[in-house]
Amino acid sequence: MSGFSNRILLVFLLGLLFAVPQAVHSQGFDAKTLQRAQQNGQSGNLYGNNPFEQPEGEEGEQQPQDTTKKERKIRKPLESYLFNDSIRALNNFKWHVSRDFNRVEIGPLDTTLTDYRIDYPFYREEVGDIAQGALGQTSLPLNYFRRPQFFDFSFASPYYAYTYNMENVAFYNTKKPIIRMSYAESGQKRFREENFNIMHAQNVSPTTGFNVDYKARGTRGQYVWSRTKNHNLAVAVNHTGKRYSVHAGYYNNHIEQQENGGVVGNWAIADTVFEMPSGVPMRLADAEAKNVYRNNAFFVTQSYGIPLQRLTEHDFSMANLSAVYVGHSFEYSSWSKVYTDRNEPYTNERDHRDENGNYVSAEGNYYDNWYINPVETRDSIYERVVSNRFFVQAQPWDRNGVVGTLDAGVGIDMHTYSQFELKDYLTGKYTKVNKTSYFFYGSVSGKIKKYVDWDGNLKFYPSGYRGGDLSIGAHLALKGYLRGHPLILEGRFTMDRRSPNYWQENLFSNHYIWNTPLNKENETRFEVKFSVPDYAFEAGAWQGVVSDKIYYASDSNVAQHSGNVSLTSVYARKDFRLGGLHLDNRVLLQWSTDQDVVPVPLLSAFLSYYYEFWVVRDVLRLQIGLDGRYNTRYYAPGYNPALSVYYNQREVEVGNYPYVDAFAMAKWKRMRIFLKYQHVNKGLFGNGEYFSAARYPLNPGMFKIGISWGFYD
Repeated sequence: MSGFSNRILLVFLLGLLFAVPQAVHSQGFDAKTLQRAQQNGQSGNLYGNNPFEQPEGEEGEQQPQDTTKKERKIRKPLESYLFNDSIRALNNFKWHVSRDFNRVEIGPLDTTLTDYRIDYPFYREEVGDIAQGALGQTSLPLNYFRRPQFFDFSFASPYYAYTYNMENVAFYNTKKPIIRMSYAESGQKRFREENFNIMHAQNVSPTTGFNVDYKARGTRGQYVWSRTKNHNLAVAVNHTGKRYSVHAGYYNNHIEQQENGGVVGNWAIADTVFEMPSGVPMRLADAEAKNVYRNNAFFVTQSYGIPLQRLTEHDFSMANLSAVYVGHSFEYSSWSKVYTDRNEPYTNERDHRDENGNYVSAEGNYYDNWYINPVETRDSIYERVVSNRFFVQAQPWDRNGVVGTLDAGVGIDMHTYSQFELKDYLTGKYTKVNKTSYFFYGSVSGKIKKYVDWDGNLKFYPSGYRGGDLSIGAHLALKGYLRGHPLILEGRFTMDRRSPNYWQENLFSNHYIWNTPLNKENETRFEVKFSVPDYAFEAGAWQGVVSDKIYYASDSNVAQHSGNVSLTSVYARKDFRLGGLHLDNRVLLQWSTDQDVVPVPLLSAFLSYYYEFWVVRDVLRLQIGLDGRYNTRYYAPGYNPALSVYYNQREVEVGNYPYVDAFAMAKWKRMRIFLKYQHVNKGLFGNGEYFSAARYPLNPGMFKIGISWGFYD
């Protein structure tokens, strides 16, 4: 055959190679189509050949046998009842596993420019958080109804935006191996903030995969004695088969933070006395206070499905069959915290004015009490929890039916608490307290086609540790369509009666001691939300009433309010678009009937205005704009390093200061990059008091650069 004929044949074969898969893909086959074809005796390769299947020869042609190799087992596609056809059709997706129930929550894989420039994770939700200052440090959501309710090791709750736990460890299903790396840095080398993370996810079969996530975030400190290291690792393995599913993971959280205690006075920031932030005097800098947190944990949750109808090979998934699932969830988690400092006073050069109006300096101590050692502190606290849950899930008809699933379970949590107490001088060992709590829980959920989602749940501790605790919840979502655009109306109700955690009733440390029984908190919440996703519109309202609220008072000691506090939050988000101009607006209004117990600002806002356009069509996309954050003036919480808690103070007001960032972002194929000048308005406008938490200044102006790569195969 001539060379020209060979080239024609080669082009023809290549055309078939690309055209046939596209033709098959364009048919839009799903699992039900495949199932019907199998029942009718047709070929099961409507999606194209199974890449894990051995090819067959032409009809009537005998394939030669290789006696040196075993026959390769055909691997089945992803058939799990946990995922519907639209999810299975995605090239890559991720999810999180529920601690109590045989459920998963699907989440998006974000590779767009949306919010990529926001490198502080606690700023990504709604209007953001009350922030201690820099990357890797503590925060508290401005919206009261988003604040974490940590029962286990509450000392770690200010780091909620960074730390891994069982329910936020991600699992992935990928058609091709993925590696994603990101790095961002800012400031001079000796003050630098660094943000690095890497993720690798890979499937060894359509139903089995593993992934590794590692994040390293922190700062060397714009202000004196504020170096922070935050390292977080999660390793996860999953198998989501037709009947059997298992999710297992190991995670580690390690945090080191130098605690400077905040400025000696707001004047040190507002009056611009110090040209460099490293010269601003801090209350605990000479004391060299420091916190070190360590957390090691692993978990495994698994379930096995028992169909109540005859399951044949023609049934692609159990999701449409009556079935019962039995499962078990296990988790081991240990946390420790070590706080150290020295008894060194600080000097406030503007402590007060004399009769002539001149400033008078004075020495002060951050802590009033030194119970164990008058010279230095080393408070060590340890907590461990071992959790077991056994659950049953009934699927009466269809998993997505009017009554989709009925869940019931029992759980046992074994807690160990350890700290130094006076009697330990004699024994030489730290005191350990063991407590066991047991509970039962249940839920019911269902759907009415694509228009209604509903569920209800209950959890109760009958006796013993946490005996009498009760949680009841319900959720209803209604979806309609206007010219093809979904309209979603949601309502949620929760009622909780919860015990104080162990450390709120028992603490023995160098600076704080209490051993006081507290009453249970009772809280009722209502939430309603309306959203039109296609038009970037969302509006919601919360109403809550809490009685016997436990909080930390102005002296940082634990306190309990004897009455009721009513809280109301109204949130609205609307993103306007005029050609390439984007005007994104998020606004939160809040009211508290007792600001001494639950202080909240009346108004908080996050505004992002930018212009987005193609530099090179379908190759390079660019955004240029401004981000601004603002809240009205109020008595914002302060932060106590020895206790790792936000407490209610009534000495200084914070707010009425706009904090603005200027940025440019670009997406080039699989790479994203941002350039940002943080706090671009420093010294230009505002009252000069750029605080979010009381006495903790936000970062001054600095330049940032960040880059993210995604690799496939």
